[in-house]
Amino acid sequence: MPVALVIPALDEEHAIGPLLDAVDRTLIRDVIVGDNGSRDATAAVARARGAEVVRVDERGYGAACAGALERLANDIDLVVFMDADGSDDPAEIAMLLEPIRAGRADLVIGSRVHVERGALTPQQRFGNWLATALIARIYGHRYTDLGPFRAIRRELLDRIAMRDRRYGWTVEMQVRALQLNARVTEVAVRYRKRVGKSKISGTVTGVIKAGWWIVYTIFKYAKRHEA
Repeated sequence: MPVALVIPALDEEHAIGPLLDAVDRTLIRDVIVGDNGSRDATAAVARARGAEVVRVDERGYGAACAGALERLANDIDLVVFMDADGSDDPAEIAMLLEPIRAGRADLVIGSRVHVERGALTPQQRFGNWLATALIARIYGHRYTDLGPFRAIRRELLDRIAMRDRRYGWTVEMQVRALQLNARVTEVAVRYRKRVGKSKISGTVTGVIKAGWWIVYTIFKYAKRHEA
């Protein structure tokens, strides 16, 4: 089951090198970085580590992921998503893949259970709680996290047909998987303090925009769910 690793990135030259060095290439065949308009050496550092870099000028987390997915090889069966900032641990990729390879799941979310002090802000914790509570109320499934570190079957990813271009990418994938009656599960992962300042949680405006968009996405798909 060939696996591709997709990493959206924006100005992460100091984090992406060590991250890619830690990826077990016996597990991951292709590494695709969606460079979301970086003005530093992110692209050059990633290429030097053997990653394919796709320049995505449309700003947005979802846009960067979607741009990278356009380069996905036809024979890829599984896709892993992780952030470029060093907060996710590449050593745990195998844990995400195991439930899918064992035939128990189609989508595996890395639930950020073991969190390094200061890695998640109070605003992030509250927003995550609110979003997962809304999903449980509307869709009847209790996720514990909307963590960006995840693995998914290519077949399910194609059926979901991701559309979000901004902050709703992760939650769209999770609610659409439920609507399609996919097998979803979670595994506990570590979450470390990121390298550098977050473009979203590091600013009040970023937190508000991301939170609003995530809630909007949940209710947008809820209307279709009820119909």
